[in-house]
Amino acid sequence: MVRMLRPLTRAVTYTRWLHLVVAIVWSSLWLFVDEAWWTQVTAAVLLGLAGLLPIMRVVEGFQARLLLIGRRQDGASEEIVTTPSVTWADRGRTVVWLEARLCLGWTVAHLSVQLPLLAVDLASTAFGTEPLGDGFVSVNGQHWWHAVLAPVPLVLCAVVVVWSGHFVTALAKRLLGPSPAERMAALEERTEQLLERTRIARELHDSIGHALTVAVVQAGAARAAGDPEFTDRALSAIEETGRAALEDLERVLGVLRESQKPVSSRPTLVDADRLLESARASGAKVDAEVTGPVDTLPGPVSREGYRILQEALTNVLRHAGAVPAHVSVQVTGDTLVLAIRNPLTDPVPGPGPGRGSGLRGIRERAALLGGRARTGPDEGGWQVHVELPLS
Repeated sequence: MVRMLRPLTRAVTYTRWLHLVVAIVWSSLWLFVDEAWWTQVTAAVLLGLAGLLPIMRVVEGFQARLLLIGRRQDGASEEIVTTPSVTWADRGRTVVWLEARLCLGWTVAHLSVQLPLLAVDLASTAFGTEPLGDGFVSVNGQHWWHAVLAPVPLVLCAVVVVWSGHFVTALAKRLLGPSPAERMAALEERTEQLLERTRIARELHDSIGHALTVAVVQAGAARAAGDPEFTDRALSAIEETGRAALEDLERVLGVLRESQKPVSSRPTLVDADRLLESARASGAKVDAEVTGPVDTLPGPVSREGYRILQEALTNVLRHAGAVPAHVSVQVTGDTLVLAIRNPLTDPVPGPGPGRGSGLRGIRERAALLGGRARTGPDEGGWQVHVELPLS
């Protein structure tokens, strides 16, 4: 019983009823012109023509969201759009919505008045008085058992109000909801957001991971050396790398705070010297060879190439330490080739928590640009070989 009465305690039940009653205001005004049937037909036709206007979809969408959905936070309001009609299909659905809402509104408004009148007539005749006689059902005679039937019209009225509210809400989601093209556009936008989040996570992994690795290696080397001059150089390298990581972190957090903010000022291969100097300051003997016009590389290729080089050097410092490393950056024809090679000082690390995510990130970056990456042991050393197409 409580479950059946619960809809009557919700404000949205009555705002939905109000939404339907408001729909008949337009056609009711024509009754002042003439009560003939043609006035109502004219009102319906003019309402349908108004539905062809793109702005009507906005008006009806906002009204439906406000009165049919209410303040529910379950995302239901997103099922009703508030954008102008773009295609004739959208306009046609708006016309159908307006006409259906008009017919349903007249029916619900009529029943909302007549059913309580019927209950009053039944109660009146049960106590021996004359019925009002304005109801759509005539109550004849004066019988005591009319008092038993008197609550029935009121229950039916409550059912009409609740059921019509659910029906008009479902109808609004169907007719005022996004079209297939809009759903596809929303899905593409959602996919872009997920890809952007994945890219940001990868950016943070590469940038912060590199900074922490350099800091750990430098601190360990400074403590082991016991040389004040070397310690000063190590602290300077830690400071420079940490400052760069903070800049990357601030930029990424800015993108997260402002979803519409474009990603800008990301480092490219033109800034590769900063990575090489950071690795050298950490004790690694880095031999770099750059061939071709790096400064003319396409933006996405140059940015992803920078991150791949950063992750590769981070792996050298993390797993091999201060060892000689050879870095080759070649721009040949329509391909960018990155090759980073270093000797192995420890056995190849096996799988474990947190291991392999950097190498997996390198392969994912290459795959996203249509390239390929090979990572692993090679002739007694470790090699990262990446080829990225420029087109």
